[in-house]
Amino acid sequence: MEKISGLSDDVIKKILEQGKIYEVGGTVRDKYISPILPDKDKDYLVTGIPMDDLCSLLAKFGKVDLVGKSFGVIKFLPLKKYDGENVFDIALPRKEYSTGPGHKDFKVEFDHNLRVEDDLSRRDFTINAMAEDLSTKKLVDPLGGKKDIKKRLIRITNPNSFKDDPLRMLRAVQFAARFEFDLEERTFENLCENVDLISFVSPERIQEELNKLLLKSKYPSTGFRLMQRTGLLEKIFPELKAGIEVDQPGGYHAYDVFEHSIQTVDYAPRELVIRLAALFHDVSKPECRELTQDGSTFYGHDKKGSRVTKKILERLRYSNEVIEKVTLLVDKHMFTTGVTDKGVRRLIRKMGTELVFSLLDLRRADVVAQGKGGDTRDVDELEEKIRLEIERKPPFGLKDLEVNGNDIMSKFNLQPSPLVGQILNHLLELVLDDPDLNKKEKLLEGAEFFLKNMPLLSTNSK
Repeated sequence: MEKISGLSDDVIKKILEQGKIYEVGGTVRDKYISPILPDKDKDYLVTGIPMDDLCSLLAKFGKVDLVGKSFGVIKFLPLKKYDGENVFDIALPRKEYSTGPGHKDFKVEFDHNLRVEDDLSRRDFTINAMAEDLSTKKLVDPLGGKKDIKKRLIRITNPNSFKDDPLRMLRAVQFAARFEFDLEERTFENLCENVDLISFVSPERIQEELNKLLLKSKYPSTGFRLMQRTGLLEKIFPELKAGIEVDQPGGYHAYDVFEHSIQTVDYAPRELVIRLAALFHDVSKPECRELTQDGSTFYGHDKKGSRVTKKILERLRYSNEVIEKVTLLVDKHMFTTGVTDKGVRRLIRKMGTELVFSLLDLRRADVVAQGKGGDTRDVDELEEKIRLEIERKPPFGLKDLEVNGNDIMSKFNLQPSPLVGQILNHLLELVLDDPDLNKKEKLLEGAEFFLKNMPLLSTNSK
């Protein structure tokens, strides 16, 4: 395990000559939760030293960035001889006052004369309201965070915690799933009472917390079940809530659509794109469900689900790259494993040489989450075919063709136009069927045939 990055003894000693310094934040909490949790940079709180004096002191040891000065936070990058590899947050004790719904407007007051206990009391949960005094190595724990860790409980620091910042409701769910804790009874009730306030939180902040739930939890499903119990699911993901109690008769599924979806997330690799695709891969099953004599069908749920997923991810302000990859996985998750070499090449062409393996991981998770002891050997066999095909390096895209648009325009005296693209796509289809055709002479012959038979080809394709 790598060493946790922290301030050097020289810097800490200099601060202690004028004031006090405490380690705060996740590293303090994680020391008491589990010794095997991932390492992270340390955050610090300094008392007894005014902001300007603290900046001057730190400037002797590295670069001081005052971007967060109005909030009482300094970004500090030490010189190399003082372990200068990471930027540290060094804050003065502060109090926060919410002046608007959703934590959109708030007032921050920082004061070097405030006690560390005053700063800790403004934090979200008791497990995050602990500090280690670096002069004595003693734990400062005014709200009983250590006891709650032993009880495996998430407890708010005060009754107005969720009102002060409604995102804390989703953060409570994320921490509960991530650490496999429970919500303390009153905290659970408080969350249910304030659940409507989540509508005031920006999509970007919700996305950030969702990503943590998906990536930092071994079993994200516990978080989504908790969201369902508290009412958060309906507020944030009504599309997922629609899958609750939508059974899937027919012998392939042991669970309803919602439970199957969140268990698929559990079995998927801890990669954001794959876990998002797992979460939404069956999102349109409720509206595509048709009962049959043998059970039920969900024809078209993959294509429709891709469009619904796009809207959800756009709503949460995900990047275009993430949206494109996730929606493609949802769209293609019903692929057939028993395909010919031509089919393998076409699948690689549709997905790309990297995302195609994510698609296989999604299928494996999907099958296991059906709860019927499903076998994924067919996926393993397809993966072997795909790897062998990629090693052969046949053409999978237009850039792999032995001719390009300039070749086509020069040979047939064409101007830049959609027709050039149509010709290239036709040639790609030919070489996907037979890679041996990927030779310039043969491709130009194929282009000539295409141009001569365009009306006929167009009619036959209808």
